[in-house]
Amino acid sequence: MIPRLLLLFSILLLGDGLQAQGFLANRSSFYAFTGTSGANLSQFNDLLEEREILAIQNKYTSFGLGYQARMNDFIVGFELSQHQSRAAEIEAHRFQYRSSRALVNLGYSLTEEGKFQLIHYLSLGLGYMNVQLLPQEQSKDLKTFLKDPGQGFVLRENDIQKGTRYYGNFLTEIGFQLSYDFPIPNRKEALEIIAKAGYAFSPFEDSWNLNGISFDNAQAGAFFRVGTGISLPDRNFFYKDATIGISMLRGFYFSKPEKFNTYLREEGYQDFEGTPSQLGLRILGETDGLLYGMDVFNVAQQGRASTTQSHSLNSLRIYANVGKKFFQYKNWGLGALGGLGYGNLRYSLLQDVKPDFPALLDNRNYDGYLRNSGLFIKPEALLEYGLPMTKRKLFDLVFTASAGYELAFPGFKLGGVSMHSYQSGPFLSLGVGIRP
Repeated sequence: MIPRLLLLFSILLLGDGLQAQGFLANRSSFYAFTGTSGANLSQFNDLLEEREILAIQNKYTSFGLGYQARMNDFIVGFELSQHQSRAAEIEAHRFQYRSSRALVNLGYSLTEEGKFQLIHYLSLGLGYMNVQLLPQEQSKDLKTFLKDPGQGFVLRENDIQKGTRYYGNFLTEIGFQLSYDFPIPNRKEALEIIAKAGYAFSPFEDSWNLNGISFDNAQAGAFFRVGTGISLPDRNFFYKDATIGISMLRGFYFSKPEKFNTYLREEGYQDFEGTPSQLGLRILGETDGLLYGMDVFNVAQQGRASTTQSHSLNSLRIYANVGKKFFQYKNWGLGALGGLGYGNLRYSLLQDVKPDFPALLDNRNYDGYLRNSGLFIKPEALLEYGLPMTKRKLFDLVFTASAGYELAFPGFKLGGVSMHSYQSGPFLSLGVGIRP
């Protein structure tokens, strides 16, 4: 789970700071990346070959966000990423798998502090997997969908559609990272260009076994990724007037899917009870009072749909934020942020019991899935308290509280039903993290 990874992250920084006698340099950065990897689903492809269906391509695409802190030659960071296969047509259905990973990166720089960086690293973390075979043309009307939701099958391991806390199963990566800093005119920050190469794998056999078939290779393979981001090298600062930190967010939303629940009741399904929960990450930089960064988080509800079915309503949202810190007194800070984001909304209606392969491939109509996406904006007020964790004040443990209003752009629908009132509303977020 993400809280465990952040705890490991802070303990490692603390331990390194307590042993340090005099750091020469430190830097922090955040970045976005994309790349490609290979993964041969041999067992599943054997089933397809027996049915004279073309094999699934052994390739998936990756994209995600990362954070990195360097103290002398020691590197510690965090990455959150999604990995998605190409879609393959199987008769009238479309097969696709996707996975996500939350990883702590531990590394060592092979170069001195400068514009060029060469880092060798090992990543340890957790993940999630979704394997689905659904019709190429899915129902776009909620009432029609609920009358006959068995459109295909959806298999999940560590189902974060129910909430980010469901992350699990151990994953690792090992590789090298190259990066180079380019100056930004009239700014102290640097534009960082990154290239990463290595190998990802699941160290325990059959950790990703779904209905009798191993999908371990969907979490493995050699990879190459490129990215870009913002770096704060020490050489640009005479004193610590800039930093980038990372926090775990736990949010509370004050909206309910009332209109959506009406349709569920009409078709004999149970309501979603309570309000959605939020769990995610915030990367926030500050330079001379200017705030900037990104948020990524899940807003989720889940429960029983019937005696034989479960359902979930999940929204993954990514924001780019910018703002200003208006007040700073000792360890206290007060500021405001504005964010522009992109988010989706996904409803899953899944049968509890499904047969193993190959019977599942031959008789596949069990589960249903609806999805839509749109844009969001949010203003928020931010209160923070930084607690120095070492005598040399190498990093702070930061506690934050923020309140604001999230607004989905008009026209946000799911199955033809407006979800605008559910996606929009006030929120309160509490956070804890670290800031060099």
